[in-house]
Amino acid sequence: MTFEKKPVTPSPLELLDPVPSDIDIAHAAVIKPIKQLADEIGLLDDELEMYGKYKAKVTLDVLDRLKDVPDGKYIDVTAITPTPLGEGKTTTTVGLSQALGAHLGKSLFTCIRQPSQGPTFGIKGGAAGGGYSQVIPMEDFNLHLTGDIHAITAANNLVAAALDSRMYHESRQSDEALFRRLCPPDNNGKREFAPIMFRRLKKLGIDKTNPDDLTEEEFSKFVRLDVDPETITWRRIVDTNDRHLREIEIGIGPKEGGHSRRTGFDIAVASEIMAILALTTDLADMRERFGRAVVATSKAGDTVTMDDLGVAGAVTVLMKDAIKPTLMQTVEGTPALVHAGPFANIAHGNSSIIADKIALKLADYVLTESGFGADIGMEKFFDIKCRYSGLIPNVVVLVATVRALKMHGGGPKVTAGAPLDAAYTTENLELLEKGLVNLEVHIENALKFGIPTVVAVNSFKDDTKAEVELVREAAMKAGAANAVVTRHWMEGGLGAIDLAKAVVEACELPSDFKFLYPLKGTSIKEKIEIICKEIYGADGVTYEPLAEKKVELYTRLGFDEIPMCMAKTHLSMSHDPTLKGRPTGFTVPIRDIRASVGAGFLYPLLGDMSTMPGLPTRPAYYEIDIDFETGEVLGLS
Repeated sequence: MTFEKKPVTPSPLELLDPVPSDIDIAHAAVIKPIKQLADEIGLLDDELEMYGKYKAKVTLDVLDRLKDVPDGKYIDVTAITPTPLGEGKTTTTVGLSQALGAHLGKSLFTCIRQPSQGPTFGIKGGAAGGGYSQVIPMEDFNLHLTGDIHAITAANNLVAAALDSRMYHESRQSDEALFRRLCPPDNNGKREFAPIMFRRLKKLGIDKTNPDDLTEEEFSKFVRLDVDPETITWRRIVDTNDRHLREIEIGIGPKEGGHSRRTGFDIAVASEIMAILALTTDLADMRERFGRAVVATSKAGDTVTMDDLGVAGAVTVLMKDAIKPTLMQTVEGTPALVHAGPFANIAHGNSSIIADKIALKLADYVLTESGFGADIGMEKFFDIKCRYSGLIPNVVVLVATVRALKMHGGGPKVTAGAPLDAAYTTENLELLEKGLVNLEVHIENALKFGIPTVVAVNSFKDDTKAEVELVREAAMKAGAANAVVTRHWMEGGLGAIDLAKAVVEACELPSDFKFLYPLKGTSIKEKIEIICKEIYGADGVTYEPLAEKKVELYTRLGFDEIPMCMAKTHLSMSHDPTLKGRPTGFTVPIRDIRASVGAGFLYPLLGDMSTMPGLPTRPAYYEIDIDFETGEVLGLS
């Protein structure tokens, strides 16, 4: 059977001036039933799982059906170092997709990340795009969607509970008592290993099928995990910015018998389970990744995994539906797959491999999005995601704004919720020119990977013609294949047609893709230092005692041949959010290193980087309510 990749029928879009609020635009948009959109892009009925009228999960069966169909062109959308307001990277991704699919008639798919409730109710607001370039239904996208983050939260916290429960029971019971409970006899007095226990037996090198056949030495190795509490890296999660959960003490109730310890919560999307979802390729691969995820080490220095806890199978069951990406649409009716989570500053920060692979089979052009600036999201896209997917992008689209570049030139502080200083709303070519160094370094970094780069100058209403032209000229001088001014927030796909044409042309340019570092033959420290020096421009790296200890431990355990997922601020090329532009003369401090072995990377924590954001004085939830008569959500942006 041959499969023809076809463009979809665009949805009409009425442009108003002034531009209404995001949610008003979303509510006014003409939205297709999701079944109609699926038919247009060539999905079969049995490859859809409906979640109401306007969204559906896509099963992985489509990959088998279309396995012989050539992949489309693969485009990564990233950005310069942003202000706290964000520079419209998702909006540009969506606007570009609308231009390609609704105006140039291309077979097109957009793959973007599911937003976290943290920024939706915190500072940044939702992540569906904005203005006339957004994914709809917008409130569904920004809130529960199809429940993937809830599934991640449930699965992650089950692992945490299993770990603490095992430690509690081991502290209160003898080896014999533990054995009786782990392998209880049936009515005939026969003991059996639970199926999941054979994974632990294999890890221990024990080739026995009958619990009663264990030797004394095997019995001792099998029955007790003997977790060292000081080595536990698995933390509980919640999808709310809650700074008061960063450090907590657990086990202080009257029945815990003094088995308390200090721990903390991370934001849900920083969970290794989210990273595994983003990097897995199918259900079997996801199950294996969960099984080898390391939660701690034993007092003897051996790894303790989800399989050792016996919980990896249950985690997979909780995640069996979350592995399927969600089909949605833009306000101009072009298709989008929403999957996996955000936060490239503290997590992997890219949409899923599965979503990208499905899209590449269904369309000629696929846009995927990397979180925050190119120094983190794009670098992780290349050095982590592309390694595990085997996919090579054709083009990088780098989003830049006059506003952010003025900030990098020394402009006044930009604060979410506060009015912009006049420096950002009136022409100031001198300030802008000083900040162009940030654009230049991101272009240089993209070109280090050997991929043609197109700069999208995302133009806001107060930008002058001279300012956007200055940015465009600087981008071309720095080596961009093209640089185009866009107005998609105000004009939808119409405002990104020139960008779309530039991207189509750039997809035909030669490329020479290469990773920043090899996995083998470079130590943990060498990988970290290559990223810090080559991408951030640091003079060097220092390691605090805890980080030194982790380097030694992970090297001994054989985790030195996996990529690094750097956790650092998104507000600077450096580890220090106050250093703007293109900082020089700085040294990066590595505070800690955590292992996400199931996902397949280590993540160093740079400086004061936290894995649990906090809420501002004036959070976004102040604006959010519901209309009792219509049932429509109000104030979401």
